[in-house]
Amino acid sequence: MLGLYPFDPDDPRDLRQPHGADDAVRPGKGYEGADALNRAQPWLIALSGLPGVGKTTIARRLARRIGAQYLRVDSIETALKHSSLRIEAAEDAGYRVLAAVARDNLGLGRDVIADTVNPIALTRQLWAETAGAAGARLLDVEIICSDPDEHRRRIETRQADLPGHVLPAWQAVLDRDYQPWAQPVLTLDTAVLGPEQSVERIVDRLR
Repeated sequence: MLGLYPFDPDDPRDLRQPHGADDAVRPGKGYEGADALNRAQPWLIALSGLPGVGKTTIARRLARRIGAQYLRVDSIETALKHSSLRIEAAEDAGYRVLAAVARDNLGLGRDVIADTVNPIALTRQLWAETAGAAGARLLDVEIICSDPDEHRRRIETRQADLPGHVLPAWQAVLDRDYQPWAQPVLTLDTAVLGPEQSVERIVDRLR
């Protein structure tokens, strides 16, 4: 399947935030005009999917493309674990902090991309409530990798791009409690779609 995937979504070169000014994530950069998307209300784009499927690469490229606020739960959870509070099981706090920041930005009329595993009904309901409270529209996007060998390769070869962030081993990914979606969502398979193709499919839903 490697030949079908022109970019490795978990290559650390892709995961690190770009340093050049031309690549910086800023509001409006990448828009094809202010009316390229339906701007009546802000969008909350909630990504979901197991570690290693390519969520972060897609989320960052999408943020640059549409000028959205990019929020990553790994960044928050890692910061909480290394703060003076030393919160080891930071998942609940991380999601709640991310949702609060998302709501603030949605309230300002800004589109938000939430980069999380979003594994269970409780976390998915959190994003629905966050969008509703801010008067925003919600787009749930599930990222998968249907090729288990390719998924495992990504997990076993990727490098952490956050200081202190411990990446899960392959068995931990397999053992993760990740529930099937109860309703239809936009599903993107990174075993056959490259990052740019995935971004285009999301943008098509936002128009």
